[in-house]
Amino acid sequence: MNLRKALAVALVALLCAAALDAYQRAFREYPGTEYEDFSLPPDYQAGADFVFARLMYPEGRGRAGFGFRRSANWEEGRTQWTNDYPRADRHLLVAIRRLTRVAARSVEQPVNLNDGDDVFNWPFLYAARAGFMQLSDAQTAKLREFIDRGGFFIADDMWGDSEYQGIVESMARLYPGRDIRELENKDPAFHTVYDLDQRYQISGQWSLRSGVPYLNGGVVPHWKGVYDDKDRMVAAVWVNNDTGDSWEWADDPSYPERYSALGIRLTVNHLIYAMTH
Repeated sequence: MNLRKALAVALVALLCAAALDAYQRAFREYPGTEYEDFSLPPDYQAGADFVFARLMYPEGRGRAGFGFRRSANWEEGRTQWTNDYPRADRHLLVAIRRLTRVAARSVEQPVNLNDGDDVFNWPFLYAARAGFMQLSDAQTAKLREFIDRGGFFIADDMWGDSEYQGIVESMARLYPGRDIRELENKDPAFHTVYDLDQRYQISGQWSLRSGVPYLNGGVVPHWKGVYDDKDRMVAAVWVNNDTGDSWEWADDPSYPERYSALGIRLTVNHLIYAMTH
């Protein structure tokens, strides 16, 4: 290859990389409902093969959260989608690095479905307090396209019938006619890395104060999923569990280790399932 051709190839590669970078949002942070100045890990700018993405979403009317400011603009943080953020995400990513060979970035990525095609850059998407989510028609269509292209979605931390109904309504708009199915013990998501036949409710740090391990009458924990036509789970729905707290408080000696043990293993299983199925 002569010098002119080599320079031309290098220029094309550079332009392709620049174009990709132009469509992919850089790391960004928002103030949360619990944290507004959480320290960044020293390697937060380092590249990685996997990035944990957290869904930003507008909230539905008529459902009250515990003390969150309903008047806040969800696109600026401080609403339900920031529950446990960013501490939970960064603790989870430490665990993923330690427990798997997945080259994970040390910081999360908040994803707004209104940002063009950005969501397609982050194929593993998590929503906290998902029973409060109320997407627009356009956002619903974008999330559907994200999943249909191979993305995986997790809806977590909804308690009791009223909050669960919120995700039922969202999923009905996302996939009309598809049921949210209870996962069976034999489901691969319980065995991809860890065998999780023995499961129990994952309670939050708040239960240490109240002494009650559930909220809103959500006594029985459920791990559910939405499946595509090939019987692949494309969305996980974790009900009457505070999985985010199990990551957030994993380093706190006062928080029961068994909650973090199950919550982290469950998430690792779903991550590897999403990558291999």
